[in-house]
Amino acid sequence: MNRTKKLTLSALFLALGLVLPFLTGQIPQIGNMLLPMHIPVFFCGLICGGPCGLAVGVLTPLLRSVLFGMPPLVPTAFSMAFELGTYGLVSGLLYARTKKRGAAAVYMAMIPAMLAGRVVWGCVQALLLGLNGSALTMQMFLASAFLNAVPGILLQLILIPAVMAGLERAGAVPYQSRT
Repeated sequence: MNRTKKLTLSALFLALGLVLPFLTGQIPQIGNMLLPMHIPVFFCGLICGGPCGLAVGVLTPLLRSVLFGMPPLVPTAFSMAFELGTYGLVSGLLYARTKKRGAAAVYMAMIPAMLAGRVVWGCVQALLLGLNGSALTMQMFLASAFLNAVPGILLQLILIPAVMAGLERAGAVPYQSRT
């Protein structure tokens, strides 16, 4: 994929990341469950590569916070920037290294990226809360990073491989094999 196409698609994914949270109706509980900003970041990493996924992942929550006031810049958008940047980078790098494409390759890129991103989010959140005189307990981390996010995680694990398969059938992305 040439540089111009990557840049254009990255801008599209950034715009989607800014707009998709409006579908949750700005209800934080629904947004925290469905994780709408995460989806375009994963697509960017998988389609455009790790560096583009990193850039879109870092910029999306920060721009959304500055433009729309949600999520709050500190600590939420700041820690999300690290989390989403990790998603985009790790998923893109892992997906690029797979020999074959398909749902298995998408899962092998997404699942480690999800775990790494949540660990990074927890570390940044603990640091920011520690500076503020609060603490991030293990129970708070597990609830925020995993339990509350189960609907969004499931949505991502179903939607993203299905859309990638559709894009491959349409000839938009090479999915089944490297050529």
